[in-house]
Amino acid sequence: MNQEPRVSVIVPCKEVDAYARECIEHCKQLRYDDYEIVLLPDGPISAHWDDVKVVPTGAITPGAKRNIGLATSSGEICGFLDSDAYPRRDWLHNAVKYFRDPSVGAIGGPSLTPGRDSFKQKASGYVTSSFMVAGLSTRYKQGTMREVDDMPSCNFLARRSVIERVGGWNERYWPGEDTLMCLAITRLGHRIILVSDIAVYHSRRPLFVKHLTQVARFGLHRGFFAKRFGGNSLRLTYLVPSIFLVMLLLLAVMSFASGFSMYLLGTVLATYTLGSLLATIVETRDIRMIPIVCAGIWLTHLVYGTYFIGGLLKQDL
Repeated sequence: MNQEPRVSVIVPCKEVDAYARECIEHCKQLRYDDYEIVLLPDGPISAHWDDVKVVPTGAITPGAKRNIGLATSSGEICGFLDSDAYPRRDWLHNAVKYFRDPSVGAIGGPSLTPGRDSFKQKASGYVTSSFMVAGLSTRYKQGTMREVDDMPSCNFLARRSVIERVGGWNERYWPGEDTLMCLAITRLGHRIILVSDIAVYHSRRPLFVKHLTQVARFGLHRGFFAKRFGGNSLRLTYLVPSIFLVMLLLLAVMSFASGFSMYLLGTVLATYTLGSLLATIVETRDIRMIPIVCAGIWLTHLVYGTYFIGGLLKQDL
């Protein structure tokens, strides 16, 4: 019987807050024999776990923290979690079987909204898991297995040898360091797969301000990456919100001179609003949620599209 590989669970954080404690406690309960936990806070912490390696890093980017985690760990497989996410007990048990295929360089799984999240956090989760965000919604719900070229680092496992061959995590950009890691892995010739049975629970940014602030940062970096790096940042899914925004602006301007343009603008707005409403109802039957989630879908697309264009125009970040 083949021995399962050793796994290093690497968790970067700024401080050990309630979320980070929850993450570590769940990691300590993983159903797997040979693994270690490496926690990477900015500075020394008061919390103490006998079986957790705590490595203070200073105030550096998550990519730099993960590279320190790699240098101070020993696993053949490295599992990366955000500190405000926690894994199910079977996370590692289910994950390692996919690495028996030598073509697989990395895997990721769904990031689910925890049941104890607040009303506005759950609303944010419904926005991101709705079909109005197209294929990206599969990152936030179970039931999908497919090959991908981009996965977020909140639930990401990869072979140590592959990460070392691509030169480690990008330490300059955040967010987006996970996109660059995935781009490097696929260019190396390895596959990345999204699987449904390695789920984690990841707390959301509540609607509206914190959610939209995060969306703006994602859009800005994605637009810049599309121009600078191409590859997995040039997918149509990432371009659609900006195309939609430009189309609305053009139709709005043209409607002053053309009745047909005004009719077309109204049709587009009505169709989009009905689609957002349907997506909301599919995600939640809670009547209280419907207006906030529907508005969240609208604003998410408009903010993301605006900042994506801003990223295209940036010389650097």
